Amino acid sequence: MGDALRVGIVGIGNISRQYLETLPRLPGVSLVAAADLDPARVVPDVRMLRPRELYAADDVDLVLNLTIPQAHAEVALSAIGAGKHVYGEKPLALSTSEGQEVLSAAAAAGVRVGCAPDTVLGTGTQTARRCLDEGAIGTPVAATAFMVTPGHERWHPDPEFYYRPGGGPLLDMGPYYLTALVTLLGPVRRVTGFASAPRASRVIGSGPRAGTEFPVEVATHVAGVLEHENGAITTLMMSFDVWAADLPRIEVYGTDGSLSVPDPNGFDGEVRRYEPGKEWQPVPASAGYRDAGRGTGVADLAAALATGTEHRASGAVAYHVLDVMESLLAAAELGQARDVASTCPRPAAVTAEQARY
Repeated sequence: MGDALRVGIVGIGNISRQYLETLPRLPGVSLVAAADLDPARVVPDVRMLRPRELYAADDVDLVLNLTIPQAHAEVALSAIGAGKHVYGEKPLALSTSEGQEVLSAAAAAGVRVGCAPDTVLGTGTQTARRCLDEGAIGTPVAATAFMVTPGHERWHPDPEFYYRPGGGPLLDMGPYYLTALVTLLGPVRRVTGFASAPRASRVIGSGPRAGTEFPVEVATHVAGVLEHENGAITTLMMSFDVWAADLPRIEVYGTDGSLSVPDPNGFDGEVRRYEPGKEWQPVPASAGYRDAGRGTGVADLAAALATGTEHRASGAVAYHVLDVMESLLAAAELGQARDVASTCPRPAAVTAEQARY
């Protein structure tokens, strides 16, 4: 692959720990610097800079944007303005207008934009994708996707951003499920749905600020129906208001059977297939990056740069997912179906032969 893609991280928060565990073992990637607004946050054995110094650093090729959602577009635009590629945590931005600004700036600068989640590149979603591509359940006609929890304030020491614009169950967890659905079934053309916020405030449940009450500014329960461009219809529920439920993560229903897809917030997990007249059967992992972790999408982008191909966890997919979420919330507010203005290519599959790590 030639020289490694030199990466600088901006934002040393909770999620950075997972990236820091993965990046050292990925091919074609080298972590060279890190930055955070809080000088007390450091990465051992990595050169620490101020954010503006990192953007300007000659030995940084890509900025890994691990800031809170409210800063995603600002950091991405700063990095792009300095001529760097960008790979960011989800969502791409707080709105499609911000997201389009990021993509337009990158196109003008001739740099790439990647965006989480890259969990869909692991063996779980990719094995399910292979089943669908090979016709294992016939023609897909419908799917379901459920993510329910009582809320992140129970475990996160600083959970307020989950309940501000850019947060909520849809924008926080929805990207995992919607990116998986786009990977499996392709882009979405129309949505409808409902949303609510049953509680006006929440209380931090752990850490030094436990007991602190804070306001809820976004919908915390969202239910919707998505019509994919291929005609398949997905029923979706994302909630921070459910204590317990016995629901699948993602299931796809076809003319010749059904497919159970593991948690899209993870990289692996068991895929199961149902054939009429038979019991559910496990499907051996047969595609996707094995032993993947957060940051695999950065390595996929590095490999794509080296070969002149398209990276899979792309800004185009992230923008479409953001558009779907924004359209769903607008449909809930207006009480009517909404067309999704954007589309995107269905990302290329990760075959077992391509998955070198």
